[in-house]
Amino acid sequence: MLRVRAALPPGAAALVDDYERHLRSERGLSDHTIRAYVGDVVSLLGFLHGVGSEGADAEPPATDGLDGLDVGVLRAWLAGQRSAGRSRTTLARRAAAARVFSAWAHRRGKLASDPGSRLVAPRAHRKLPSVLRPEQAGELMRAGGSGAAEGEPVALRDHALLEMLYATGIRVSELCGLDLDDTDFERRVVRVLGKGNKERMVPFGQPAERALRAWIEGGRPGLATESSGAALFLGVRGGRVDPRTVRRVVHEAVESVPGAADMGPHGLRHSAATHLLEGGADLRSVQELLGHATLATTQLYTHVTVERLKAIHDRTHPRAQ
Repeated sequence: MLRVRAALPPGAAALVDDYERHLRSERGLSDHTIRAYVGDVVSLLGFLHGVGSEGADAEPPATDGLDGLDVGVLRAWLAGQRSAGRSRTTLARRAAAARVFSAWAHRRGKLASDPGSRLVAPRAHRKLPSVLRPEQAGELMRAGGSGAAEGEPVALRDHALLEMLYATGIRVSELCGLDLDDTDFERRVVRVLGKGNKERMVPFGQPAERALRAWIEGGRPGLATESSGAALFLGVRGGRVDPRTVRRVVHEAVESVPGAADMGPHGLRHSAATHLLEGGADLRSVQELLGHATLATTQLYTHVTVERLKAIHDRTHPRAQ
């Protein structure tokens, strides 16, 4: 996409720059989200201007700025993506990005109307990740605690981050962004900065507290350097731990649990949400804990087991017994 962006006409390139500033300064999106949105818009404008057209069957109109961008162009762009073998998930994401961009351009007076408002794209297939059974999660934490028993700094860190991921259900990026003063041990809550720079407080239990204290008091000093700053979790060189390191730690730890499906931090997040629901938590509470903007996201992200539904039926229905 860098090549396509560099080849855009000056008017289109200026629009991309302006849009990126809007996403960063006005909407406060994460770097990852901004890259995805901007990449999709660059793909769209590349198609519009005949630069690196992906999967296009016909020659797109050569224009400057947004001249000629209408719903027909949007549909042709997506059709080209589909012909190129893009997945339904990718098509749905790119259609959403196009709608956001065209709405912004219309508000800024760059488009006389908003063609994205008439764009319909296929719904993405939402495949839920595998989850651990509660006993498997317990085995995972016991294995981490056993490894940390010798007091080696990396083992103490790995145990603490496993406990925190499962106890709180926070995202891996949120975990890596934690600072020392984000943890309130007295109330056993952690302050998390989530998507859109939205802050929330998430509780954690005694096992996570013990693992976290052991890491801070007995493990972190062994990895800390002058450049560590206030980062809660550190890498082996003393810098803030990288999400890739956390993913590797989780994958390797889950491999040691008999019968557990391979998963990363997202699987622990989903496991935490599922176990909260199975324990009787309501969806809105889980939504708050996970930091979802809408309840619909939580409903898609979590599932309730048949066993829990049967238990509720047995307990509440007058003809259950």
